Amino acid sequence: MTLRVVHYTEIKSANRCRYDAVALGEVMLRLDPYDVPTDRAREIRVFQGGGETNVACGLAYTFGLRTTVLTALVDDNIGKNIRNQLREAGVDTGKIIWFNTKNDGSRFSTDQKGTLMNGINFTYVGKGVIPSDTLYYRAQTAARELRKGDVDWDSLFGKEGVCVFSTGGIYALISPTSADLAIEGMQKANEHGTFVAADLNYRSKVEPNKNRAREINRQIASLLGFLVGNDGDLSDALGYATRVAADAPYDEWIAAYQETVQQVAKDYPNLSLIGTQWRGATNADWVSWGAVLYDAINGKMYQAPLRVDIPIADRTGGGDSFASGVLAALLKGKDLETAVQWGAAHGILVQETPGDITMVGEETVLVEVRRAIARGGVKARR
Repeated sequence: MTLRVVHYTEIKSANRCRYDAVALGEVMLRLDPYDVPTDRAREIRVFQGGGETNVACGLAYTFGLRTTVLTALVDDNIGKNIRNQLREAGVDTGKIIWFNTKNDGSRFSTDQKGTLMNGINFTYVGKGVIPSDTLYYRAQTAARELRKGDVDWDSLFGKEGVCVFSTGGIYALISPTSADLAIEGMQKANEHGTFVAADLNYRSKVEPNKNRAREINRQIASLLGFLVGNDGDLSDALGYATRVAADAPYDEWIAAYQETVQQVAKDYPNLSLIGTQWRGATNADWVSWGAVLYDAINGKMYQAPLRVDIPIADRTGGGDSFASGVLAALLKGKDLETAVQWGAAHGILVQETPGDITMVGEETVLVEVRRAIARGGVKARR
């Protein structure tokens, strides 16, 4: 029997669910060397972040929604630091799978030698013509060890209830077993009437073999209600070419991108939404920023106002914050025009603040939406 995928028009009401959203992914400790490249770092700021878990953090902190993350951490002080930061963002950390350090031979156990570890990345945000750069230490992370059967999906989606399940192409490719777990989760989510979203952002540092990435991402795409991916992602992850120059202006890009997503929607009729942010980078400090959301049910493209030449502080997390802005609007019963506006605003705001997530309130998002629509300047609030 063919599995029926839930559409955005069918998102469960909050009163039927314990969680508004659940995110499956890897979360890492992010070390930020302020305004100097990592090889010259002498001082470091500490954040947490992960492509999939950032979505849960944004939904919880900024939009006040009930979220949890499905991930694994080693039970040491680094793991507790990550957990505490997730708590500060308002995320329920009760679903984290912990690997003890007793080396007792049990399924979720390791030693104190770092045989398994919590993931760490060094992210330098860039400056002017020097691009941003991220260096990962994730080869032996606990999240890589998770596999099919490690999560009781029927209890989570059936007994507890979840409105939205979110994961992504990074997590699905980080280990030989992660894709099976992600696909199992998406199948179970659809069986229980939970809306499924995923960002298919491709990272060659995670999976150099693009053919393997496409094979897995095509399975994922067939299980989604909401696919997040720009033209590069749709090419790298799924094999769709968008016929536009890499440095094309926004108007040319969106016309070409719309043709691509229409073909994607035709090939994957399970999709009800496809969306992405558009970034035109002048340099590491200035970007132009747009966002689009394609309603595959009605064949309509929604756009947010294009923000031109915006100074930014940290470009990390723009796509994750776009996704959480869109999902927040849907979870709060807003229309798609509002959803793309919230996604665009939240996506640019995360780039104005250090770290992977914004840690701003919903009112700040609404103010930015109004400012962009009015093409207004930024005024002091007193």
